[in-house]
Amino acid sequence: MINSEQLVIAGKPYASRLLVGTGKYKDLEETREAIVASGAQIVTVAVRRTNIGQSKDEPNLLEILPPEEFTILPNTAGCYTADDAVRTCRLARELLNGHDLVKLEVLGDQKTLYPNVVETLSAAKTLIDDGFKVMVYTTDDPLIARELEEMGCVAVMPLGAPIGSGLGIRNPYNIQMILENAQVPVLVDAGVGTASDATIAMELGCDGVLMNTAIAAASSPVRMAKAMKLAVESGREAHLAGRMPRKLYASASSPIDGLI
Repeated sequence: MINSEQLVIAGKPYASRLLVGTGKYKDLEETREAIVASGAQIVTVAVRRTNIGQSKDEPNLLEILPPEEFTILPNTAGCYTADDAVRTCRLARELLNGHDLVKLEVLGDQKTLYPNVVETLSAAKTLIDDGFKVMVYTTDDPLIARELEEMGCVAVMPLGAPIGSGLGIRNPYNIQMILENAQVPVLVDAGVGTASDATIAMELGCDGVLMNTAIAAASSPVRMAKAMKLAVESGREAHLAGRMPRKLYASASSPIDGLI
């Protein structure tokens, strides 16, 4: 687990520990407004679903989220094989003038959107050998997380719950085991539904949280973005402060000794 005042990814520091996606908003204006409200500095983009220059006649996301203002994190959402994921990352590098930081996700099926670990490991090795800095979406298996780190991934991103489910952090003990051994940032990716979920992830000791649907699908995305910003900050502060021990019975706030 990395213990720093700032989140450091591939050697670059970030003040915000909240990473956000760009999908599912009603329009580009709302996308921009919500992301600014979140305070996020790293913005992930599904290359296969979003125009970042590959379609010259369509609105370009980079016009409202310029790389000079945000770190653009291309992701391989929608890829179900290692070959597709590698191809997508290489396309993103070409479109973004050699940008090499990517978020790898290789999915197992369309119903669960669970990671296909075998294909993920294969794609990660190929991308790292090709000079990419890989942040990797994976299961909450501590052994797989360790293998991805040892392979050279710059961040490990276990799911809190299935993508878009909003179920919250269903696997805190596995995530704790991943955190105990990690020497790279660990960020919860997927499953967050509301602010308390983000706070729980940070209280566990995670280095950051990545989310999209929890903000974009809220009744007021901009307001939820602000809530998530505060939730991540609050959870981080609580983790660093160290919570009181849990006790089965009451313990008076004031000592009993010396009562008149």
